[in-house]
Amino acid sequence: MQPFLSVIIPSYNEQKNFASGVLDTVLTYLQAQDYTWEVILSDDGSSDGTVELLHAFASKNQGVRVLENKHAGKAATVSSGMLAATGSWRLFTDFDQSTPLSEVEKLLAIARDQYDVVIGSREIAGAQRDDEPFYRHLMGRVFNLVVQILAVPGIYDTQCGFKLFSDRATNDLFSRLSVYGNLAERRDAYTGAFDVELLYIARKMKYKIAEVPIHWEHRETNRVSPVKDSLRMFFDIVRIRFAALRGRYE
Repeated sequence: MQPFLSVIIPSYNEQKNFASGVLDTVLTYLQAQDYTWEVILSDDGSSDGTVELLHAFASKNQGVRVLENKHAGKAATVSSGMLAATGSWRLFTDFDQSTPLSEVEKLLAIARDQYDVVIGSREIAGAQRDDEPFYRHLMGRVFNLVVQILAVPGIYDTQCGFKLFSDRATNDLFSRLSVYGNLAERRDAYTGAFDVELLYIARKMKYKIAEVPIHWEHRETNRVSPVKDSLRMFFDIVRIRFAALRGRYE
């Protein structure tokens, strides 16, 4: 039987987050729901023992499975999990649960109103964002201004790692990724602007997109390089526009 909801959780060297019990919190929430579900732990080539921890967790909990991927970045890892999922609805959410899984109720309520893509937002009215350093917020606002101009005007937070897709939209959109498709193995940890490419394609393919305010709490990380990552993401947005001009999303 097709599960109602698939929860895809990408991971990369998550020893620290494992200790906080975030996966137990995810399962506790899902086990209390009246719908069927699955959890896919999609790993991005971790090198710190995370994969072993993921397998140990999955072996003890029904409905949980692990995908091992080469280290090609968050885009490839999320895509792998989303396309391997079988749910009618598929949510990807960050391992650290900066947005708690319970916020999916807000997205599902909108999804049932015939939206194929429902995204969590930290920027629109009603959103709550806690403990975010000023420089991170400023980075996000400047980046979104660029996104508004060059890619997806009218969407105010493309980068929140809490997005819900119908099975139809998942199989269509993730298979169309160009800039973030077929990525090579890499050495650093990089998230990138793959959300922008996804939403750009969704707009082009005439999918209905809803942006929903959520509760988000900043989690400190050493994986973000403010200057380098901002520049790389800007150039990736330019690449998305060039890909569109070349007909890559047709």
